[in-house]
Amino acid sequence: MTAVIRLPDATGQLREYQPRAVPAELAPAGEPFTSRIVFSAAHVVADPFADTNPDGPAAVDWDTTLAFRRHLWAHGLGVAEAMDTAQRGMGLDWAGAAELIRRAGAEARATGGRIACGVGTDQLTGPVGLAEVRAAYEEQLAVVEETGAQAILMASRALAAAARGPEDYLEIYGHLLRQATEPVILHWLGPMFDPALTGYWGSEDLDAATDTFLDIIAAHPDKVDGVKVSLLDAQREIKLRRRLPRGVRCYTGDDFNYPELIAGDEQGFSHALLGIFDPLGPLAAAAVRTLDTGDTAGFRALLDPTVELSRHLFQAPTRFYKTGVVLLAWLAGHQDHFTMVGGLQSARSLPHLARAYELADGLGLFPDPELARTRMARLLAINGVDQ
Repeated sequence: MTAVIRLPDATGQLREYQPRAVPAELAPAGEPFTSRIVFSAAHVVADPFADTNPDGPAAVDWDTTLAFRRHLWAHGLGVAEAMDTAQRGMGLDWAGAAELIRRAGAEARATGGRIACGVGTDQLTGPVGLAEVRAAYEEQLAVVEETGAQAILMASRALAAAARGPEDYLEIYGHLLRQATEPVILHWLGPMFDPALTGYWGSEDLDAATDTFLDIIAAHPDKVDGVKVSLLDAQREIKLRRRLPRGVRCYTGDDFNYPELIAGDEQGFSHALLGIFDPLGPLAAAAVRTLDTGDTAGFRALLDPTVELSRHLFQAPTRFYKTGVVLLAWLAGHQDHFTMVGGLQSARSLPHLARAYELADGLGLFPDPELARTRMARLLAINGVDQ
């Protein structure tokens, strides 16, 4: 039996927790998914031995970062690359993201893995005009298309700052969609993930913003594969999903309500592009394969219990969810350290991390529960919690 571990709670008190002895039993990876398209937004692994600082360029452990992508592909998941889960705009600059896109794109071609990559404007610094925003998007779109990956047009902080109203979004996105060689995924990232995106699509009124978003899609339905919606509002996503043109997919980015949105209803369902599927990879894959058989109840039975962990990791301030994601990757043995680019490993409290460990262990996510317990105990000891 795995030894008891003492964990700090939100009140600062210590309590004993008995970890699982064995991981969850999941069906092995099999045939590709048939009922849903599923992407995991993947994190990057920092190089802990690089002599860097939070203001400098990211130092990435490329071998371990790419090995984690192979882990996701092995379970049948697609990889959503260079997204906010990879710390775009929070430690990973455009130079690092471009290198990540090129390396992961080459790895996807070599292994046959599905990949879509984020296209943004994060090479820009300071106030800029719409012409600079358009040129930055074009530069990044070219990099992604050169790799053969699908493009995800990400929300742009620079565009949010420069746009005067909905007409500017219509002009910029219309130009990019006309230029794209293959259908893209449009990403609506809410301000809970990035406060700089408040008022995106030209209005803080979400109904008005939705109308502008849909106008862009309606003008170019042949160039929009789908939309990724990250607003953490299930009913709003469902209403949007029902208004999409035929053939345009909805990819849920709702890390609070994903089981019900993927399961769908009598009028449709969402595919998935989720940061929580980074730590949930094998379990999420097993759930989707269950759904492929038509067993919606079995799908929900596997995935519903994971929502408590996801809501914990993505609790406000939501943009710091990456810290919990990387913690779980370390505890699961996917990397040898708990270090993040930009020093973001310090962005969550010790009680928060302890609860993330407890919830993940309860789900049986750790292939080696004793390794996870040992590593968690080591982190606690560094912070003054002896076992």
